[in-house]
Amino acid sequence: MALVKEEHFGIARKIVSNMTLESWETIPHATMTYNADATELLKECKKLNADFTDKTKKTTINTVMIKIICEGLKAAPKMNTHLEFNRKLVRGRLKYYDNIDVSMPMVLPTGEMMTVNMYDMGDKSLTEMTEAINNTIERIKGSDMNQVMFEASLDNTLTGLKQGKVLQAIRRLYGSKTGKHKVKTLSGQAKKDYYSIPTTKRLTKHDIEQGTTTISNLGSIYREQKGECTLLEIIPPQTTAFAVNAAQKRPTVVKDENGNDAIEVRMIIPLTIAIDHRALDYGDVVPFLRKLDEIFENPQVIQSWK
Repeated sequence: MALVKEEHFGIARKIVSNMTLESWETIPHATMTYNADATELLKECKKLNADFTDKTKKTTINTVMIKIICEGLKAAPKMNTHLEFNRKLVRGRLKYYDNIDVSMPMVLPTGEMMTVNMYDMGDKSLTEMTEAINNTIERIKGSDMNQVMFEASLDNTLTGLKQGKVLQAIRRLYGSKTGKHKVKTLSGQAKKDYYSIPTTKRLTKHDIEQGTTTISNLGSIYREQKGECTLLEIIPPQTTAFAVNAAQKRPTVVKDENGNDAIEVRMIIPLTIAIDHRALDYGDVVPFLRKLDEIFENPQVIQSWK
């Protein structure tokens, strides 16, 4: 066996590796799948965009699914929380928020993934959500993501230092600023020029802070997906995470015109739901599921979300 290539982690991979490792080390995950019959919903989505010729203004199924999840979280506010838990003292508390801030993974120009915070998505209309997502995509194009991520990482390290995590801070700084693993950031005139760009045209560390939950759109990455995500990580201190899978044709039991069971080919969007079992039980998810049932049984409601 011959070594073909060696690749050192960049800052994006370092951040993802660190956060996901913390997730699996500290959180007892419980997952479930909700198979949404989106046959009629997809028809309603086409109606939403009937008057638009500009693709950038069209509402995507991804945006509609984010809105649906947000409506579910309003019905189950315990799922839109942050958890503080001290295992040694066996003490915990949940922090509830009035906003639903969605941590949403996006593909960077480099092909890497980074999670951005889409603030206050719960109270936005579909049009406002579309504008917010498009604005973030445009600001990513004008951003030096290494610089943005280093700012956020440094801020997190300094926060840990204030909390007495001295050794952790020293290790992180050493790991990011020495040898082959050194993170490349801007300096000199290039740094001055970059920070002269208005924040309305680039991302800042504020844009990659933790949201109240995470929603990943796996279906947009690979629309030919067959099957569904069965396990995904919850990023602490969040207590939930969601994965929207690709719409797929599946045989489904429905009622025919006589009220009898029949099998039809329907468009199903599997939704993967992960909960932190320290904070939530399956019963806490039931109001969320019932709200989704209500929406998918009456998909015309999305017209009122414009």
